[in-house]
Amino acid sequence: MITRTELRQAQARSAAMLATAGIVITPQERENIEIAEVGLGELERTGLQLVVYENNPSYCAKELILFPRQSFPEHLHPPVGDEAGKMETFRCRWGKVYLYVEGPPTPQPHCQPPPGSEAFYHVRHEIELTPGEQHTIPPNTWHWFQAGDEGCIVSEFSSTSRDELDVFTDPRVKRLTEVVED
Repeated sequence: MITRTELRQAQARSAAMLATAGIVITPQERENIEIAEVGLGELERTGLQLVVYENNPSYCAKELILFPRQSFPEHLHPPVGDEAGKMETFRCRWGKVYLYVEGPPTPQPHCQPPPGSEAFYHVRHEIELTPGEQHTIPPNTWHWFQAGDEGCIVSEFSSTSRDELDVFTDPRVKRLTEVVED
């Protein structure tokens, strides 16, 4: 749960990060920056900020904004009907992002799960992305990610996004943000 003031502050901070990276968004996009607080009450450590450019039955395009060392929890995009689940390509635009996917654990990873949530992070194969680098995550694949010390901006190109159907290893996570008036 997040207050309306906290939501507006996170939107302003995200817009400033986009501007720093030279990524121009419209006033309407700025007003509609999605804050995925995920119900844990610790947006600085766990959550995500998004600008959704397009999401239709064929494809989706977004900017993902992560504050310094902010993590987005381990999850997967399950099959939906006859579709295999969302396939997504992450392309780092600014800062550094550490992506963790299924595969052999990285011996000395750059990141750790947020304190108190370690039991809900299982995949430990690290992929480091810097500006211009990208990685594609197949459908129905466990993954999580964390920003480097300055935060990061990642362009996501994917098949149709159905975020409300994502499956998280942490049962406390609520993908759709609840906003309360303050």
